[in-house]
Amino acid sequence: MPYLTAEQQDELARIAKAIVTPGKGILAADESTGSMTKRLNSINLENTEENRRLYRQLLFTTDASIAENISGVIFFDETFYQKTDDGVSFPKLLKSRGIIPGIKVDKGLVKLLGTDDETTTQGLDDLDARCAKYKKDGADFAKWRCALKIGNNLPSQLAIIENANVLARYASICQQNGIVPIVEPEILPDGEHDLETCQQITEKVLAAVYKALSDHNIFLEGTLLKPNMVTAGFSCTKKYTSEQNARATVRALSRGVPPAVPGITFLSGGQSEEDASLNLSAINSITDISRPWALTFSYGRALQASVLKAWMGNKDNVPAAQKELLKRARANGLAAKGLYSGDATGTAGSDSLFEKDRNY
Repeated sequence: MPYLTAEQQDELARIAKAIVTPGKGILAADESTGSMTKRLNSINLENTEENRRLYRQLLFTTDASIAENISGVIFFDETFYQKTDDGVSFPKLLKSRGIIPGIKVDKGLVKLLGTDDETTTQGLDDLDARCAKYKKDGADFAKWRCALKIGNNLPSQLAIIENANVLARYASICQQNGIVPIVEPEILPDGEHDLETCQQITEKVLAAVYKALSDHNIFLEGTLLKPNMVTAGFSCTKKYTSEQNARATVRALSRGVPPAVPGITFLSGGQSEEDASLNLSAINSITDISRPWALTFSYGRALQASVLKAWMGNKDNVPAAQKELLKRARANGLAAKGLYSGDATGTAGSDSLFEKDRNY
């Protein structure tokens, strides 16, 4: 039976472990062209390919000390093949700084027929060829997002099983090409559900995901998980503390994620920059529940909101914007060790980053 060789396993395990080095996490800069319209519109900047390149260049040319807290960057296809003003490819630049390039390989959400507006994720058909090319061109890990909703009898069993199997197929194709798959079964924060409901659904989804990964013979030591933190829905009237969120999150993970998985890289899920850091720090402060994996971050909006506000599309503001990125990266590096105390508020630190029915 065609399993991974020992050499393939060693390479995947090495990459996965490097990404979750203590105090480090991932900068998710994989927004699609459509998502960048929202980001650039927020600072009254036209969404052109050059403006997108200039913004990503700002991120990737931040002082090399950012590598103390950023272990990897997730690219979108367009960005993966762009270059700096000096003609250096973005992946090559990051590798020279000890930062691992990754790539978003899913092609977005599509409707699941016969469900209450639920979705699955497309992009499997040509994934093998794309992964082979991305690996050759310098990518060592990938990301694939599935999204599930909490609501009246949601998520359905069909949506849970379909998305779990899609994630497993993606992971299998990645590993065959020497790419570490980040498995992302996001439970959306839309709705009025309370913390306890989110925990229950998260546990159910994780159980299905790891059953599917097992069925597909996935080498768990060469994977990472990118889940939601367990939080109440954004429309829930009951408020919870960071410690309550953290305890529910770690409890759900302890019931569903095998200890063979080297690390968990949380998505921020529309939380403000500060809340994402404080909740991550609280998660890493839990000591009475088993947590054998590294617990760190894979943030997009929660690393970039203050950066965008500081930049405003003006080249003279690039140094100030890069300082905001360094500040947030350091805050989350501390949070990944349970040491962040909430003293790095930036220009958008407390702003909600929630987007209803988020697709990208």
